Amino acid sequence: MNTTGIPASTTPGQTERVMQAVRQGIAARRLMPGARLPSLRAMAGSLQVSKSTVVEAYDRLAADGTIRSRPGSGFYVAGHLAPLTLADIGPRLDREVDPLWVSRQSLETGARSLKPGCGWLPADWMPGDAVRRALRAAARAPAAALSDYAPPLGLPGLRQRLAQRLRERGADTRPDQILLADSGTQAMDLLCRFLIKPGDTILVDDPCYFNFLALLRAHQVRAVSVPHTPEGPDLSRFAQALAEHSPRLYLTNSGLHNPTGATLSPIVAHRVLRLAQAHDLVIVEDDIFADFEAVPSARLATFDGLDRVVQVGSFSKTLSASARCGYIAARPDWIDALADLRIATAFSGSGLGQALVLSMLGDGAYRRHTETLRQRLAQSMHQAAALLGRLGIEPWLVPRGGMFLWCRLPAGVDAATMARQALAKGLVLAPGNVFSLAQSAGNMMRFNVSQMSDPRLPAMLERALASCPVHAHA
Repeated sequence: MNTTGIPASTTPGQTERVMQAVRQGIAARRLMPGARLPSLRAMAGSLQVSKSTVVEAYDRLAADGTIRSRPGSGFYVAGHLAPLTLADIGPRLDREVDPLWVSRQSLETGARSLKPGCGWLPADWMPGDAVRRALRAAARAPAAALSDYAPPLGLPGLRQRLAQRLRERGADTRPDQILLADSGTQAMDLLCRFLIKPGDTILVDDPCYFNFLALLRAHQVRAVSVPHTPEGPDLSRFAQALAEHSPRLYLTNSGLHNPTGATLSPIVAHRVLRLAQAHDLVIVEDDIFADFEAVPSARLATFDGLDRVVQVGSFSKTLSASARCGYIAARPDWIDALADLRIATAFSGSGLGQALVLSMLGDGAYRRHTETLRQRLAQSMHQAAALLGRLGIEPWLVPRGGMFLWCRLPAGVDAATMARQALAKGLVLAPGNVFSLAQSAGNMMRFNVSQMSDPRLPAMLERALASCPVHAHA
């Protein structure tokens, strides 16, 4: 029974819902300036509200200048094209479970804040001395190397080195199959520009790396998720999604999956590739954590031979996030087209960054650094799991390497609430639904084990847990 005193058909919540639907349509470019809005009857039917609610919503939107009324004709979007606002595309989530919010908090919070929710290693874990040596070597290079644009595909020496590394991992790759980018994120963005268009359907894991979701939102495509298991995507749900949605693209991590730490099994990899072949599906495999594995696990690009699989890599996690350098490995004809697209959107890559990476790869320091890194991460993984276990936080699995633990919080604790409480105390966390398109990971949290050695952390986590009201889960 309605006890508000306001007729159900004209409750403020329903009016706001209609207004929000219009604003989201404008933000997402589905409603362009001058476009006619749905009729009162059509809008009422699609949102299951009364015509009077739509009248009130349209009147309020007209009053604030969002739309304009043309008597006898209807309502139209007013003004010029609004700037693209990613946060307004799709349902408005609590900011704590928004991927853009998590990224910004990780990047913006001060040095005294603890960041077990961030996605990178501490600065003192990175090879600072090797970076300094590479910078000194770059300073002695000819003037052209310091000032000219890089070649369209990137420095030949680095592409040769990367092709050799990929061959050592089992992927038969030539230098003309590699395009250097300024980061893994730029590589992913170039591939989205090249392979998809607004309105396409894209398949992702659930959970998946949260910036996949932000990037797909920016490209205005429809994302569909498939549950991820310790051995890769759930094959029955994967096949079902292909049959029902005909996606254009599948974005995934095969090795040391982010956020779960899972590794793809060869059996699942072969089945995924057979399904991709049958449904004409292109796969983009983000492999930026490859060097955190002592022995490479299965990779889709290795089994496929870079036919319908594209692999993306980066050195931001292992060398330097400031010397930006990533790459795309793909079919030669696609590499050529991607180079044209990169020229159109960025003209050239960072030749200096590429030179720094080539220098660091060439003297043996990088190999020694990654060996040490794997040892430190293994020790930190053990220590972090023990710390979290004492708090009743349980790993979903113990990964074979890498920096992430995907964990289940104590029964009834909501990860987003915990993240809000923690942030107020200077602790940046990564709640599970940031990574879940289906919003099915409300009691999960990703922890970066390399960021968990601060002696303040156990007490801060304990206080954050204690401040959360416990909810009974069905």
